[in-house]
Amino acid sequence: MNTPFLSIEGLAKRFPSPDGPEPLTVFENVNFGIERGEFVCIIGHSGCGKSTIMNVLAGLDEATDGVVIMNQREVKGPSLDRGVVFQNYSLLPWLSALKNVTFAVAARHKDWSKEQVRAHSYKYLEMVGLADGAEHRKPSQLSGGMRQRVSIARAFAIQPELLLLDEPFGALDALTRGTIQDELLKIWRGTEQTVFMITHDVDEAIYLADRILLMTNGPYARVAESVEVGIPRPRARDEIVEHPNYYKVRNHLVHFLARRSKEMAGREHATASGRPETVRFDEPDDERPAAPTLYAVNE
Repeated sequence: MNTPFLSIEGLAKRFPSPDGPEPLTVFENVNFGIERGEFVCIIGHSGCGKSTIMNVLAGLDEATDGVVIMNQREVKGPSLDRGVVFQNYSLLPWLSALKNVTFAVAARHKDWSKEQVRAHSYKYLEMVGLADGAEHRKPSQLSGGMRQRVSIARAFAIQPELLLLDEPFGALDALTRGTIQDELLKIWRGTEQTVFMITHDVDEAIYLADRILLMTNGPYARVAESVEVGIPRPRARDEIVEHPNYYKVRNHLVHFLARRSKEMAGREHATASGRPETVRFDEPDDERPAAPTLYAVNE
C-alpha cells in the first residue's frame, strides 16, 4: 500500500473547559490522506474544527493528539513548503500587488536575483489577470476580488508542495467568485500542486475538487466520509450540471449536511470510528437527474 503524500493520523483538538474538569473536544480521531497533486475540499458546519485542522496543517496551531506527515516528514511549525490563502486576503497594505508577491518569492528563493524574482512574480500575477498596471496598485486601490487574486498568485508563486485555502471566495460576489475559481483551476492544472480547501459551498466543492471530505457536527467532530466526485476534468461550468454524477453527488452532500452530520455526531461515534467511509459515484444510470436541492452552510 502506497503512503499518501499527506497523512493525518488520529488528530484531536481539545481546550480546557471553563466550567468543569472535562476538556472541550472540538474534533477527535480525524484520519485521512491526500495524494500528491490531488485537489481536496472539506465541508462541515461551523464549530466542527475545519479551520483548526487547516491551521495544524499549516503549522500555525498544534493538535492535542495525533500527527501530520507530509512527504514522509512530520509537520512542525510554519514552512514555505506550505502556502496559505485566507478569506481576509492577508496582504501587506504598504506594498503594491507585485511587491506583495515578490516579498514572498524572495523569501522562498534567496539565491535568485531581483530580476528573476520580479519576472517570476509577474508571471503569476498575469495568470490571475492582474497585469498592465494593476500590479502597481496597493491593496486599498484594489477590489476584493483583485485582492484575493493577489493572495492566490502569491501562494502559487512560492511553489509550495501543499496549498491551503481557507474559504478564499466566501466574501466575493457570485460572478467574481466564478471567475477566480476558473483561474485557480487553470494555475492548479499547470503546477499540479496539492490543494486542501475549506468551503461552505456545495457547488464550489463539486466544481473544484477530486474528493470532498465531510465532517460531522462538533463537539467530537470527525471526518465521516470521503466522497469521490467522479466527474472528468477539465470541467466546464455550463456543462458540469449535465454530467450524470452531478446531482447524485450534490444531493448526497446536501443530505449529509442537512441531516446525517448531526445524526453521526457525538463522542461515541468519534471514538469508535477510524478512517472515513469512501463514497463513489462512478456508474451513470438511465435515471433522470434529481432536481437540485438548495442548501447553504453558513458561518
